[in-house]
Amino acid sequence: MKWQIVSIGKPSLDYARRGIAEYEKRLRRYAKLDIIHGREQGREKNSDYLLKASEGAYRIALDERGKTPTTLEFAKAVEQWQHQGHKRITFIIGGADGHSADVREQADQVWALSALTFQHELALLVLLEQIYRVHTYLKGEPYHRI
Repeated sequence: MKWQIVSIGKPSLDYARRGIAEYEKRLRRYAKLDIIHGREQGREKNSDYLLKASEGAYRIALDERGKTPTTLEFAKAVEQWQHQGHKRITFIIGGADGHSADVREQADQVWALSALTFQHELALLVLLEQIYRVHTYLKGEPYHRI
């Protein structure tokens, strides 16, 4: 299974870029990862871009209105997606104005990382850490502790 993250805007905070690079490096042991950064163009154009870039994938839009799974629920979802034969799981991170209704409707699921709203680059960092955590949990490695 391949992970794809489609995000509006490139990380500009130095510490976020370093954290993202660290988790990209760590994840190489477990899965393929592709991060695509689109440029901010306003909600509607961003949504068109995000939907086109994620076409054909199992889509999860990150949105504050989504459900907030626990890490263990995330891990169970990954096992289910693997069992169902999904080849590409795509997380969609919107721009400053969030997602249009089209993105939320066309996504297979809508998740929130928290009840709090995150800047896109921090959402990306948190998401990567959680994907890494899920993989270590599934492998029975000590990174994840319950």
